[in-house]
Amino acid sequence: MSDTNDQLAVFTPARHLKAYITMLLSSIASLTASLVLSVDAITLAKNANAKLSCDVNAIISCGKVAQSWQSNLLGFPNAFLGLICEPVVITLAVAGLTRVRFGKGFMKVALAIYGVGLLFAFWLFSQSFFVIKAFCPWCLLVTASTITVFFSMLRVNLLDNTFNFSQERYDRISGLLHAGRDSVVVVAIYTVLATLVILKYGQYFLP
Repeated sequence: MSDTNDQLAVFTPARHLKAYITMLLSSIASLTASLVLSVDAITLAKNANAKLSCDVNAIISCGKVAQSWQSNLLGFPNAFLGLICEPVVITLAVAGLTRVRFGKGFMKVALAIYGVGLLFAFWLFSQSFFVIKAFCPWCLLVTASTITVFFSMLRVNLLDNTFNFSQERYDRISGLLHAGRDSVVVVAIYTVLATLVILKYGQYFLP
């Protein structure tokens, strides 16, 4: 019995590989963006009038976003959170790719924490859209990456039946996942966000 449990503990089905690869690439992208944003935050701390490389116009302006209170919600640049959290996600993805299977409790907690991160990313996007009225390309990359990581993590949870669904419900959910319905949801979210930005601020993104 112990041998079987040991085998299960280190076995990750091939069906998870795509999710973990997506999670890894997305978290690396988010970590890169967080690093750039952290450097920018330090630059602005030294010189509040410094012009950043992505300060293109009144709407595409990392500096304008970085100097808002929303970008320092906890008393320090939000980008520092990315430097803390994304390495954890990268580690999880790499472990998954090496066929480690995590316990259901751990995966539930990881999904819940990243779910809070996703809500935070959506809130920051809404603040840029409605209040700050400026966008930071690196921040948009973080938002996009956060969406992708969350749904990749959700896919792993659902395929492993972390939530202990009945067999009938699990078969229905896994069927939808294998049909790529989760990818459709992600694309739909991207499309809605991009459409909102283009409709309201599209002229500022044109050369």
